[in-house]
Amino acid sequence: MQRRRTFVSALAMALAAFVGSAAAQSGPYQVQKRVKVGGAGGFDYVYADAAGRRLYIPRTGPGARITVFNLDTLEPAGEIPMANARGAAVSPKSDHGFGSSRPITMWDAKTLAPIKTIDVQGGPDGIMYDAFNDRVYVLSHIAPNATVINAADGSVVGTIDLGGAPEQAASDGKGHLYVDLEDKNQIAVVDTKTMMVTAHYDLAGKGGACAGLAMDVKNNILFATCRNPQAMVVLNAADGNIITTLPIGQGTDGAVFNPATMEAFSSQGDGTLTIVKEESPTSFTVEQTVQTMVSAKTLTLDSKTNRILLIAAEYDAPATTPPPGARGRGRGPMTADSFSILVVGK
Repeated sequence: MQRRRTFVSALAMALAAFVGSAAAQSGPYQVQKRVKVGGAGGFDYVYADAAGRRLYIPRTGPGARITVFNLDTLEPAGEIPMANARGAAVSPKSDHGFGSSRPITMWDAKTLAPIKTIDVQGGPDGIMYDAFNDRVYVLSHIAPNATVINAADGSVVGTIDLGGAPEQAASDGKGHLYVDLEDKNQIAVVDTKTMMVTAHYDLAGKGGACAGLAMDVKNNILFATCRNPQAMVVLNAADGNIITTLPIGQGTDGAVFNPATMEAFSSQGDGTLTIVKEESPTSFTVEQTVQTMVSAKTLTLDSKTNRILLIAAEYDAPATTPPPGARGRGRGPMTADSFSILVVGK
């Protein structure tokens, strides 16, 4: 009798897990559109200028440039040539755009005309704009970890030693910057007035190799998306206390939070988009997992339409099978003209 009860209990738990998984797969969000824009070159970050209604996609390698699209129609809107950038950011206050290349590329966001290049050190990778003081933060895995640029004139204000390799940053709009350190499993807290690190929040084994960070500014909550273990770590921005952790897909490389819907999004290279609903400042649930496209590991939010935009491409099979334990993604070259923009919405 005990064995039967144990079996029934296990069966009920398995059924509940299956139902929960199915519920997470279904939901209001779906891939509404996939636009094949093609073009050669690697890719990393994508950036939506919601105010200027443009979408910026840097393409790296030979013929490096920043491709620009109409955010509403996804039709080509121009490009910034000779910019081997990983990411882009725009100041709506000064209408200046910046690409995280070396040197930094600066352009007029209205006309896309180049303004100048800005000499920096390190290896520019991630980039973010902070409206608090109209500054751009260029992140680098090697020193200096962050270069701070005045968006009005492109002058270098200073650099910041974050104590680790930064991936993504978020601002509370009140003078505090939060940066996830991929190699330290920490969140660095920066006072943007003094450009000094004031704290490091340890993720305490709840999440590691974090590559995405988003923030609910109203409730002062951070969402760190991590690769090992695969989890979204939700923590209090005031003191770093961990509120909860939630499962996500494999290969996260970006996160955003939409205050209009109270949802956090994590994009994964395995072709999934995890959506977490903030029910209250202490209650969070995985609302849905959307199947997107393998390699769609970065994302951006169009805050005007509440749409999520991702970028991805198809890849040919590798010429040879990599040996067991070999590093690398085990894929061949990008399939010609397969580079795409995906739109996810309700």
